[in-house]
Amino acid sequence: MRRWNRWVTDDEGSAALEFITVGLILLVPLVYLIAALGVIQEQTLGVEAAARHTARVISLAPDADAAVARSEQVLAGIVEEYGLDADAVDVSLSCVPAASGCPTAGATVTVTVLTRVSLPLMPSLFGLDRSTAIPVEASAVQKISRLWGGG
Repeated sequence: MRRWNRWVTDDEGSAALEFITVGLILLVPLVYLIAALGVIQEQTLGVEAAARHTARVISLAPDADAAVARSEQVLAGIVEEYGLDADAVDVSLSCVPAASGCPTAGATVTVTVLTRVSLPLMPSLFGLDRSTAIPVEASAVQKISRLWGGG
């Protein structure tokens, strides 16, 4: 009986096995979480920059045609810079007070940019990549001058 107790309490050589097991159980999800949060943060910064810079370019443009052209250039540059999916980026523009055209002189323009962030390593099998995508949205507001050439 004494021999059996010594075998049960003898843990020599099991530390490596415990370390590998705990490492796999805890470290792999932790590394995935860090990678996923990094991707989400990058896309969030990109969406926020797109909204802010697009609103700013519209408010500083000399007229409506230049505002559209410049905002498209800025948006394309930010999509490329931050690695956003160009097909998944939705941009909406609204003005207060609501006038016949937006943007107009003296209005407050609101630019809202929305996209969906796909989590890393999600397969496209059964649409899993789309169902686990996280929506990210940002808005920016700029006042357009009363002397703006578009009005």
